Amino acid sequence: MTITVTPDVFRLAQVFTISRGSRTVANVLTVRVIRGGITGWGECVPYARYGETLESVTAQIQSLPAKISRMELQDALPAGAARNGLDCALWDLEAKQAGMRVWQLAGLPRPGPEITAYTLSLDTPEKMRAQARKNGFRPLLKIKLGTPDDMARLEAVRAGAPKSAIIVDANEGWSAEIYTELAPHLLRLGVRLVEQPLPAAADAALIGMNRPVAVCADESCHDCNSLPDLKGKYDMVNIKLDKTGGLTQAIKLKARAEAAGYGVMVGCMVGSSLAMAPATLIAQEVAYTDLDGPLLLAQDRETSLKFDDAGVHPPSAKLWG
Repeated sequence: MTITVTPDVFRLAQVFTISRGSRTVANVLTVRVIRGGITGWGECVPYARYGETLESVTAQIQSLPAKISRMELQDALPAGAARNGLDCALWDLEAKQAGMRVWQLAGLPRPGPEITAYTLSLDTPEKMRAQARKNGFRPLLKIKLGTPDDMARLEAVRAGAPKSAIIVDANEGWSAEIYTELAPHLLRLGVRLVEQPLPAAADAALIGMNRPVAVCADESCHDCNSLPDLKGKYDMVNIKLDKTGGLTQAIKLKARAEAAGYGVMVGCMVGSSLAMAPATLIAQEVAYTDLDGPLLLAQDRETSLKFDDAGVHPPSAKLWG
């Protein structure tokens, strides 16, 4: 078996800004596993927030023995982008070798389309209102916030898209005081969910705090090992394959989170359709799906996911799985 890792760059349709900074491109790694003339592939997105770079993730993958199995991989690498890229490539390889789809191999139900959120980049209230108006036909909008003066942005988006459901992602940008001040306004404006309002290292402040709108752990939840520390702080967890370290662990996290009483959101980093494809399998019948990465790109993979009024569709076999 041969494992290769190559960097790819996808231009974004417009500047994408969150509380931690802005970007104009998505830098990803494409992982290919070749065995017996068959190639399985996957994509991962190294994330600086977790100390990852294109170089460090590439080195992690290249440090592994070429014949590593998917089960061996779970102990060989920690949760993160490196394990995700290789895990998804191995799932794709196994499916192609078996002449089956990944959902069948994993014992999952046949996937269908799921309504996905569409993300509005952090900007001035005026520009965010314009973004909201342009995308007001979408059933679910996600707003990037995370600054002390977000109230005007919330009001602007709701005015621009009065019929859309709204979820908010603060990306650890608020303090407990700011969240407490904003919470009743979130409820008033019809916000359904708030992702990671406080820094992961300071989220103990959520214990005992009034949460009129459901609060979802993102940066505070990586894999199953994260669950014990979330008790009393969060109502939901955001499962991202680049955090869990692949589909294998994402399936386990979804089951254990639901068993523990958490609602589930399935999210993504900004990547191509190849990165989203495995996540569509665990996005089935969850509370919220946020797999809009390809919609934010100016270019995508040659074979891409289908998005329409029914939502994001599972991948064709030509793309993945």
